[in-house]
Formats: sequence, structure tokens, C-alpha cells
Amino acid sequence: MLRFVVQRAVGMVVTMFFVSIMVFAIMELPPGDYADRYAFRKFSGTGVSVTESDIASIRRQFGLDRPAWQRYLSWIGGIVTRFDFGPSFAFETSANRVIGQRAGLTVVLLVGTLLLTYLLSIPIGIYAALRRQSLADYGLTVVSYLGLAIPNFMLALILLYVSVRYFGSTIGGLFSPEFEKAPWSWAKFVDLLRHLFVPAVVLAWSATALQLQTVRATMSDELNKLYVDAARARGLPEWKVIVKYPARLAINPVVSTIGFDVNRIFSELPIVALVLSLPELGELLIKSFLDLDMYVAGAILLMLTAIIVFMNFVSDVVLAFLDPRIKLEGG
Repeated sequence: MLRFVVQRAVGMVVTMFFVSIMVFAIMELPPGDYADRYAFRKFSGTGVSVTESDIASIRRQFGLDRPAWQRYLSWIGGIVTRFDFGPSFAFETSANRVIGQRAGLTVVLLVGTLLLTYLLSIPIGIYAALRRQSLADYGLTVVSYLGLAIPNFMLALILLYVSVRYFGSTIGGLFSPEFEKAPWSWAKFVDLLRHLFVPAVVLAWSATALQLQTVRATMSDELNKLYVDAARARGLPEWKVIVKYPARLAINPVVSTIGFDVNRIFSELPIVALVLSLPELGELLIKSFLDLDMYVAGAILLMLTAIIVFMNFVSDVVLAFLDPRIKLEGG
């Protein structure tokens, strides 16, 4: 098991190295650089003509005149040694400060969504498999199909309309107005948890529906296996047979797709955040690319990718723990 974890950890580090190169290449893709944008914003409408030498001077000021490989080494070196993602040209501060609070709230929202997804889909999927062709099974199947058919942003709009129309309040944002700019405290944390439930439900909507069907199908298939009948024949209690054998294996497909769920949440988050007024990284990423604020954009892309890679690593380790055959094949 230790060798398996070390192999996966080394693979994760190598993957992140190549990902960092790809992210930096994406940062370099937009035509021009921030020196052009800075000159346009500073001198536009002033009647002052900007020459190529002025642009070159601004480029030297921001360190953009160096070759790409030198800027990459400086950027990745700062991240590895000091966890410094570089400067934010547009905000005139560090990229860490710009993305700091939004990154934390995005991670909290991600974790909350994943927990809600698995806490709902796994037990409900197992229950539906044990009660096949019952009224409860049919009802859960209908609900899961609705989850796959109705887009998350549509559910967000419906919840927003219901809250305003019938309750006279809004469910947008992650904080109440009095806590938005207040320093962190226990009261602010509780307020965050109260507001976190609705966006977590919206983002977990489709993933829960998909994973519920996955657990139900896998569990139904495992229940018909001979090893389950053999366990019953040995006199094991029914609950122990279910938990130790088919339920344990039914979770495997869910664990193996944690990285996919994380990627799906990040993909759906920007439009859901727009509807519910959530302070997350998607909007900032788009704005950074439009402003050619390359280090902020690169920091967001690298952080989101690192989370996906790390969750895939966690998925591999948990899967190996649940199914020892994974370790043997990996070794």
C-alpha cells in the first residue's frame, strides 16, 4: 500500500509539472501583454501619443521583456519555494491577495457540494437497489432523471424565484449583508454555513442524480453474485453481508469519478455563481484574461487543476483501500 501511494504521489508531482507548462503556455496565448493594456488605460483620451519605446519601457517595468522560459522559471520557482503566484498587474498587488478569499470560498463550496453529493447518492442508491421495483425505487428513479434533465442554473433560477416570490427574501450570496465585509468570527462562519446549503444543493443536483443511478446499478448487479449467496450461507447477518460485500464494491465507481465530479462542479460553477451572486474564481478568471493580468489567470488555472489532480490522487488511494486488487495491479 505504501509503495502504491508513493507511486501515485510521484505521478501527481510529474503531472503538475507538465500542467504548469501548459498553464503558462495558455497565459502566453492572448496577443500582446499587459504593457499594451496599461498604456491604453493610462494614456487613452489624454492626447498623449505612445511610442514603441514607451511600450518597451513599460514592459521592462513589469518584467515582461524577459524570454518566456525565464519568466516561467521565475513564476514556478516562486510558487514552489514561497507559494507566491506573482504580481497582479491590474489590481497592483499580489495575485495571492486577489484570489485569496475567493479561492477559500470556492474550496469550501466544492467540499460542501461533494459531501452532499455522496451523502445522498450512496445510501439512497443502495436503498433503491435493495428495494428494486418498489414504489420508492420508481420514485427515486424519477427524481434522478429530473436531476439529469434539469440544468443546474435552471434549478438556481427556480429557487431564487421561489425565495423572493413566496418568502420575501433572497438566497443569493454566501453571506448576509452584515457579514460580507466583517472580519472572520464564529457568527460569520455560521452565516456562511447557512448560505452554503442552497448553492451546494444546486451544484450537487446533477451529480447526485448520476451517482445515485451508478450506485443503484452496481449494487443491483453485485447482489446477484454468487459470493453474496455464499456469505449468506455462512450465516452472516444480512446487514453485514450487504455492507461488507456488495455495498463496498458498489462505492468503487463513485470513488473512481471524484476527479470528474470536481471538474464538473468547476465547469458549472461560473453560471450558477452568476445566478446566485457567489464570490468565486470563474468570474475573476475571465476578467483576468480580458485584462491580460496573466499571473492572476495562471494562478487560478493552476490552483483549479491542482485540486482536480489531488482529488484524483485521493480517489486512487481510497479505491485501493476499498478494493485490494487495485494495489496488486498497481504494484
